[in-house]
Amino acid sequence: MTRSEQRATGRIKEISSTANPIIKDIRLLEKKRHREQTNQFIAEGMKLIIDAIEQGWHLQTLIFAASQKLNPNVEKLAANCVAKGVDVLIVPEKVLGAITRRDNPQMVVGIFSRQFIEPSQIRTGGEDVWIALDRIRDPGNLGTIMRTVDAVGAKGVILVGETTDPFATETVRATMGSIFATPICRMSEDDFINFADQWQGLVVGTHLEGSVDYRTPDYSGKPVLLIMGNEQSGMPEKLVQVCHQLIRIPQVGRADSLNLAIATGVCLFEIRRHSLSLEQGAKA
Repeated sequence: MTRSEQRATGRIKEISSTANPIIKDIRLLEKKRHREQTNQFIAEGMKLIIDAIEQGWHLQTLIFAASQKLNPNVEKLAANCVAKGVDVLIVPEKVLGAITRRDNPQMVVGIFSRQFIEPSQIRTGGEDVWIALDRIRDPGNLGTIMRTVDAVGAKGVILVGETTDPFATETVRATMGSIFATPICRMSEDDFINFADQWQGLVVGTHLEGSVDYRTPDYSGKPVLLIMGNEQSGMPEKLVQVCHQLIRIPQVGRADSLNLAIATGVCLFEIRRHSLSLEQGAKA
């Protein structure tokens, strides 16, 4: 084996304690600042990890429970990772629990590099749909929305302003793997306004004072940019002004609003309704 081949080969290491410096560093990925400094995040579950690798995401470290040493599927995944230069850590379940902060952790965990796309990489055409989320704060909401974006075949998510981290562990869990299938772009409010002003299609936003029922606009035959406001304060006037159409979801009960992820899902399925069929969704 040549030196270059040696450098390209990952290492397998058994670690038994949460006091190990490697484990301490991985546990710090629970903090947003450390995720940003290292450009890493945690994802859980063997199928999810395999799917992510197949979609081109960069796996930096594979971790699995010592109880899975004789699992042929785990063995195969570990061998493939080592061959590609990925380090593999074998740890007790208690260490996995400390990493994931779960009493019953997944038996396989991956440390991946984060991925964002630039605004210039957003290419629209046909009936492409993008969702813009203004200052979204709740990681569960963001993860659920990303899962819905993936399910309806929308193209991606634009995070506007200061938002929750899409690579926070809670967000990644809520996506159920869709984090790896949903392009994410970040923009300041001013940059997004410039972006929306140049949108070659329909810009639509939800608003409590929306002028039309969300089922009224014709969403077919054009790219659609859907803007959803912040969970507490809704959409600011600056973003209202860039919308071609304001929509609302009719309600007859006592609740004065819907959860952001629910409202976004309702709108996305309506926007994409003409492009969806039971045959396409048979796997759902």
